[in-house]
Amino acid sequence: MFRFILSFLGGIFTTLTMSIGMVALTFGALFWVYGRDLPSHESLAQYTPPTISRIYSGQGRLIDEFATERRLFAPANTIPDLVKQAFISAEDKNFYTHEGYDLRGIAAAAVDAVKSGGRDVRGASTITQQVMKNFLLSGDRRAERKIKEIILAARIEKALDKEKILELYMNEIFLGQNSYGVAAASQTYFNKTLSELAPHEAAFLASLPKAPSDYHPVRRKDRLLSRRNFVLREMNENGYITDAAYEIEVAEPLRSVQNGDFESFKEELPPRDYFTDEIRRQLSENFGEGEFFTGGLTVRATIDNEMQPVAAEALRIQLEQYDRGVGVWRGTGKKIPLDQLGSEENWRAALDALRVPRDITLENKWYPAVVLEVGSQDARIGIEGVDEVDGGHWIPAKDAQWARKRLADGKLADRAQVAGDLVEQGDVVLVRKMTTDDDGSFIRWTLRQVPEVQGAFVAMDVNTGRVISMQGGFSYQDSVFNRATQANRQPGSSFKPFVYAAALDSGYSPATIVVDAPIEIDTPQGVWRPRNSSNKFYGPTPLRTGIEQSRNLMTIRLAQEVGMDVVGSYAERFGVYDDLSPVLANALGSQETTLYQMAAAYAMFANGGERVQPTLVDRVQDRYGRTVYQHDERICNDCKLADLAAGLAPRVISNRERVMDPITAYQLTSMMKGVVDRGTAAGAINLPVPIAGKTGTTNDAKDVWFIGFSSNIVAGCYIGFDTPRSLGRSAYGAGMCGPVFQRFMSQAIKKYGGGPFSVPDGCVFINIDRFTGARLSDGASGKNVVSECFREGEEPIFGITFDGGFAMGADLPLVEDVARAPARQVTTSTGRKAVVGPKASFGTLSSGGLY
Repeated sequence: MFRFILSFLGGIFTTLTMSIGMVALTFGALFWVYGRDLPSHESLAQYTPPTISRIYSGQGRLIDEFATERRLFAPANTIPDLVKQAFISAEDKNFYTHEGYDLRGIAAAAVDAVKSGGRDVRGASTITQQVMKNFLLSGDRRAERKIKEIILAARIEKALDKEKILELYMNEIFLGQNSYGVAAASQTYFNKTLSELAPHEAAFLASLPKAPSDYHPVRRKDRLLSRRNFVLREMNENGYITDAAYEIEVAEPLRSVQNGDFESFKEELPPRDYFTDEIRRQLSENFGEGEFFTGGLTVRATIDNEMQPVAAEALRIQLEQYDRGVGVWRGTGKKIPLDQLGSEENWRAALDALRVPRDITLENKWYPAVVLEVGSQDARIGIEGVDEVDGGHWIPAKDAQWARKRLADGKLADRAQVAGDLVEQGDVVLVRKMTTDDDGSFIRWTLRQVPEVQGAFVAMDVNTGRVISMQGGFSYQDSVFNRATQANRQPGSSFKPFVYAAALDSGYSPATIVVDAPIEIDTPQGVWRPRNSSNKFYGPTPLRTGIEQSRNLMTIRLAQEVGMDVVGSYAERFGVYDDLSPVLANALGSQETTLYQMAAAYAMFANGGERVQPTLVDRVQDRYGRTVYQHDERICNDCKLADLAAGLAPRVISNRERVMDPITAYQLTSMMKGVVDRGTAAGAINLPVPIAGKTGTTNDAKDVWFIGFSSNIVAGCYIGFDTPRSLGRSAYGAGMCGPVFQRFMSQAIKKYGGGPFSVPDGCVFINIDRFTGARLSDGASGKNVVSECFREGEEPIFGITFDGGFAMGADLPLVEDVARAPARQVTTSTGRKAVVGPKASFGTLSSGGLY
């Protein structure tokens, strides 16, 4: 009997031993099979998560950020214990004691799955396992993935300490609202840093990893509150907060940015504009798009926060002024269905969903609005972000009387008399407050629209190329196309200084005489007879007067004398073109380039002929603070000293390439100063410091330009339709771009100053008659007298006239001949009679700049 019992017990023991062995072998086999081809966990030690690249202004203000995943990396030692404890309580209370996996949690999850027949499959993953899932595995709920997760978790626990694992987890997890990691989530939900969070706010964040969309702070507020209180209770039970603290924290209401309890961090960011988007475009090209959007770069931009709004307003004023002068109403082209206008909640929601520009401030902020009602005289509107008032907001009839509406057949209606002549119920419009000039008190709401005409403006430091302001159009949110850097346009006569520069460097002087007389040139398209904008010819004229008055015929003769290949090499050296076609029409600016390139080239005139590389960025640092790009490469040994003697500034040594002789640069600058003082820009520019510049107006005024500079700032503007067409007979560079330059530089000079242009060594000044080029006595005075710089040691030769090799044939038409060409009488659209000239032919049009 005893032997039987022993045998029976022995059998049971053997069976148990074999069973345990089989189980062990089975698990061993499973772990061996699934552990063979697992990804390496060692890469986590060098983990660099995708983080936000941020752009700061020159004054250190955050102005934009770019990211595919909005993440602010927070090292473990910067994450407060309170925040760590909240997440550990919510996700893995045994985190600091287990070895990567929690067998009790796995068993409990298995029991629940069996009881529910597979319907209730909940996770039992530790924080370490979640790190493995997030970084190295997929997120599917399969036994195979769970086994791999456990294997990797055990391995990583041996390779990394707990704090590093927690760092990986708390920077990688998605917490909703496009926020990855706890630092970004803290900013998104509370606009606070991690160190500023209260326990109930830390518990709020710790409630989200399970399913952020299921715990939305607005749509699922009650559910989130319940989960937050659960986390607080766990924190209390785990000894992380006291009973008294728990009672206080659990009584706190659920507050967030999304519920309007805190101001969003986005309110501190200005709207994205052309400047920061151009930085994105350029750095994505230089560093790669992936690195820019995920590399956590810190970019110090050159933008001046004070001058950028001035540039935007200066351009917008001119564009809107032109648009209001044309007087055609287009509106936004958007409508809200009438059935959504019945309640304020509905029309506000519909208006908020529409894509219309919201980044315009001109005199006052522009608001999107919807026409709710059209009366016999006025129209009632609902305005985004503006509360309704008794009686409603109205657009009066007189505010519509500046415009005509384009009809369905393309024709223009009569000028509007009442608001209903322009707008209909459901129309989405832009409006702004009209206020008094003296105290800013409200007068009425006024209709506005984004102009059809567009333009660009850019300003930069002439010595460093640092762009301080750039506006690429009327509104970035209306059109992201940056016309300052991406629009290739004909520069017209603003290109002429490069022709004159080539001539001055080729032995000509400002007093050199060039014939201003008719020219005819055989081209494949026929005979080309270029003209001056005045349709007159002025005979032998000094170079100075030629550029001051923007004489086309003189410029063509000069280009022919110097050679278009030489002119082209100058334009390419200055970065205006990569390859200028050597045809004479290009001497008048008929080949396209960008405003950005033109302004940078003019900066080289202003700084005495040294190369300038324009830049929007001073410095770029990587996520570790290492400088990976720096624009300014000048030498500053004094900058390395601990201190300098009182009254001394660091001495900066220029190592830039010289692209032009300094005397040539000064001669050209002096001549371009004459453009502003008494030439084509004289009526538009009036500033307290010396200004040089050049106007430009292309054929049929399709593009108008002005680029000018003081001793330290260059600024340029162009205006034209995106699909080029005439701006009208009265459109000129001085009249349209001149005021933009004037408005901006009036403020820029107050901040940056300015002074006389620096005279280089080797200049000898001689008085010249600017009309005839004749030498005058040293004591001569009068409006015709100008003191010209000549190169020391080069005796100027007077009395020689250059004609470019073009014969002045007797059969060439003079302006009087053109005026006597047959005309005809026509009936205009208003029924009146008018006399028009002969039909234009190729021979009567100039190819390139007019003015």
